[in-house]
Amino acid sequence: MSSSSSQRKVLTLVAALLGWLFDGFEMGLFPLIGQPALKDLLSHAAASDSDVNKWFGATIAVFLVGAASGGVLFGWLGDKMGRVRAMSISILTYAIFTGACGFATEAWQVAALRFVASLGMGGEWSLGVALVNEVWQAKSRSVTAGLIGAAANVGYLLASLVSMIVLGHLTSIQGGLQSIGIPGSAVAYLISHSAWRLLMISGALPALLTFGVVFFVPESEKWKAEHARGATAHWARADLMGVVIGSIAALVIIWAWSPAGIEAGINALGATAITITGLGIALVGYLHPVRKYLQRAVAAGTLSPDHGASIVKFMLFGAALAAVALLGTWGSTQWAPKWVVTLEPDPSKYAKEWTLFWLSVGAIVGTMGAALAAGHFGRRITYAVLCVGSIGASLLLYQCNTSYGGFFLFSTFVAGALTASFYGFFPLYLPELFPTAVRATGQGFAYNFGRIAAAVGGLQTANLMKVFNNSFPKAASCMVGIYVVGMFIVWLGPETKGQALPD
Repeated sequence: MSSSSSQRKVLTLVAALLGWLFDGFEMGLFPLIGQPALKDLLSHAAASDSDVNKWFGATIAVFLVGAASGGVLFGWLGDKMGRVRAMSISILTYAIFTGACGFATEAWQVAALRFVASLGMGGEWSLGVALVNEVWQAKSRSVTAGLIGAAANVGYLLASLVSMIVLGHLTSIQGGLQSIGIPGSAVAYLISHSAWRLLMISGALPALLTFGVVFFVPESEKWKAEHARGATAHWARADLMGVVIGSIAALVIIWAWSPAGIEAGINALGATAITITGLGIALVGYLHPVRKYLQRAVAAGTLSPDHGASIVKFMLFGAALAAVALLGTWGSTQWAPKWVVTLEPDPSKYAKEWTLFWLSVGAIVGTMGAALAAGHFGRRITYAVLCVGSIGASLLLYQCNTSYGGFFLFSTFVAGALTASFYGFFPLYLPELFPTAVRATGQGFAYNFGRIAAAVGGLQTANLMKVFNNSFPKAASCMVGIYVVGMFIVWLGPETKGQALPD
């Protein structure tokens, strides 16, 4: 291997890992600051804890819909204009709009800004995975897939550490900000309510990474070869209207289950009908750009009709796998830092931060282990075993803990290791399902459309809590039953162990 080739591979991996790290950092912020932020923003409305829970779930759901839309949108950009340029735009998007959340004055503004930020986060995953898999050789893909999943969880861990440092040194931070000329009233505004505004503003820092991506990371040679032979010319901007319509349909679903929908008189039956209709519209809309691309590619003779049909089939299969894993995470374990406050309300013990810390440490171990296991034992058996393990780990956390302490943190480590392990599995398996010309869009749809299903399902966590007399452990334990579905559907897909990445 030449030194230039080796340098190119290292630069690509480092840039992508940093992108995922800060992606994870920004995703990890909301579980920590969501409750104090929403209580602050809803204080004028005298909102109850139930209202805060609904807004918390709705904000997470809106984030997931945005990530799904961004996965298709930026995946389209990556297949059309190149992985690197599109990834730069995606990072800039999530950095700026996460930082803007710190200036929100209403709960709905946080949800709206998180939606736009998540467009970039969903896109960054799709583009970075495609780029790294196209640059690194097959024998290295298990390791790089594990690093991809681990990097995002290092970001979660970083979010917990930054939160503890900020909350533990508020007086020093206040003095430091005033010493550089920021008015005392502005400083008080930034650090009030557990400094949630200051922490969100810190999310803008990854924008600096954009410049490194632009100037130092080379474009994928596989993509350039596809571009040279004209395969990327079959993408059309007009097709993105399908993504817009799909996003609107998904957001209407979120609205129907949110406090705003309830206030508008939408009952459970109406919300269910809206959900079924909206999911159908969203599915057709998100698939639209790829289907139109495939029609043009088949007509031009650059793709066979059978190959085109298999691409759509694998997109749907990948979305089903992702929906199981994402719903299991966002419907249960993502709520753990919020839940632990009911077990240990003393903020000086940093229960939320330590919970996220050990979830993240477990996830780092789990993502690396899952990728290596899939590389050694095979993709399908690994996914099925991870589903079984996730059920056991989640029940350990939610049914065997009634107080905050050492065993609770051990349980969070185990739950993090198993339920987050899929995020090391997907960067290995999903790219193997799609050819280069549609890889970013195909895997972006597969992984991120699963987020819409997770968003809809995750909204039911708050509703399940009502059924179980506001018991989050019972609601979360019910949600993890989704892993049973994953144990069976994974066998409907191909086993790609030992196969080269499709051209």
